[in-house]
Amino acid sequence: MDDSIKTQFANLSATDWFGFFAFPLIVAYVAWSTTAFYRPNVIPVNSERVLVVGASSGVGRTIALKYAKRGAQVVVMGRRKQLLDKVRQECQAAGSPKALAVVGDFTDVDAVLNARKLAEKELGGLDTLVVAAGAMAGKPLVTGVANTPREADGSFASGKPTKANIQKAKDVATAAMNANYLGPLNTAVTFIPLLEASSTCPAILLIASAASVIPAPTRSLYCSSKGASLLLFQSLAIEHPKIRFSHVLPATIEGDFRKGAVDGPVAEESSKKALKVDSVAETCIDAVDRSVNTTFMPWHYRWAHILYWVAPSWIEAGARRKYNWKSS
Repeated sequence: MDDSIKTQFANLSATDWFGFFAFPLIVAYVAWSTTAFYRPNVIPVNSERVLVVGASSGVGRTIALKYAKRGAQVVVMGRRKQLLDKVRQECQAAGSPKALAVVGDFTDVDAVLNARKLAEKELGGLDTLVVAAGAMAGKPLVTGVANTPREADGSFASGKPTKANIQKAKDVATAAMNANYLGPLNTAVTFIPLLEASSTCPAILLIASAASVIPAPTRSLYCSSKGASLLLFQSLAIEHPKIRFSHVLPATIEGDFRKGAVDGPVAEESSKKALKVDSVAETCIDAVDRSVNTTFMPWHYRWAHILYWVAPSWIEAGARRKYNWKSS
């Protein structure tokens, strides 16, 4: 065993060990407690009013279609009009009694206000808010985004980022924060009052990422921006106990999400390892139906999150292997 890991275990307190071994009991309790509630018993699926933000493709689109098949009234929101119009038509064909579309970027305050006005006018309010939009960032911050060169030996002996390099890093970070934090913030501030005022059992689903809580190389901007929105919504859940918040944290999902990365296209991972869009969408809807607070996909990533605080070097080493990362 690595000496650093032995040292970490040797330094664990009695409280640390208790927390580690008590975790399975906590998981069992959470699983038991969530099975007692089933939201469709309060709001029938064919009466539910749902807004899906980021519905033009991927998981957001699939969630919208699944809600439509259940007979829900669905509002889809996204930036790409042609794709969004198609999704709206698919929702109608799937069985939604009322399918509406709002073209706009959720980082734009006017766009989310337009979505709220439409939900108020056409649906009389809202029961469920799904935040499925976001953006990828997949390059190392210093050497990739800021493009700071290393010496042949891997050192930064003479490599210094220029003002232009630093500004580029800031600009890319701002784009990531806009898509992964400020967009969800705009949406939450806009719709929380409407949800509380118009629904007997309001719910919000945030599709976050396993990267929100498990750090990874080449993902520093993505991890930090997604983690910010996760903590935002977890805090809002405490501030607004009337609303049932669910957070789904998937690992890599199949599709072309990485091609639109704010720092340039990122190579897709093997489709064999990627989660299926339909499976993620089904899990998301089930989390809302059963009021599950936090769901990891795949499930064992929850252990990776816990182990990071017990033996971080293990998780860091695993992350380097997964992304084939060498610092020099």
